[in-house]
Amino acid sequence: MSGSVTNPTSAPERADRPASDAGPTAPAVDGLAFDDALAELQRTVAELEAGGQSLEASIALYERGVALHERCARLLAEAELRVQRLVERAGGELAALDVRADKSDEE
Repeated sequence: MSGSVTNPTSAPERADRPASDAGPTAPAVDGLAFDDALAELQRTVAELEAGGQSLEASIALYERGVALHERCARLLAEAELRVQRLVERAGGELAALDVRADKSDEE
């Protein structure tokens, strides 16, 4: 960044997370692992709580936060299904069946 502000409505950059993370260059939420999505969600909430962003930047952060929350909830539901599907094999071994949450289960 050159130091000059070209967009007066953009949020100021922070050392731990540039405001651009909430924009189009941010990684796709659907491709994030649970730990990565949760960490980003926590950073997003902290940034929103700290304030100082423009209305548009706050809305973009909020929208990203909602998408991250949905991703975490979906991954947790899938993990819960996998745990519920643990079956005892002959000899007492446990095996996890790979089961995916249906779209209808999420609503």
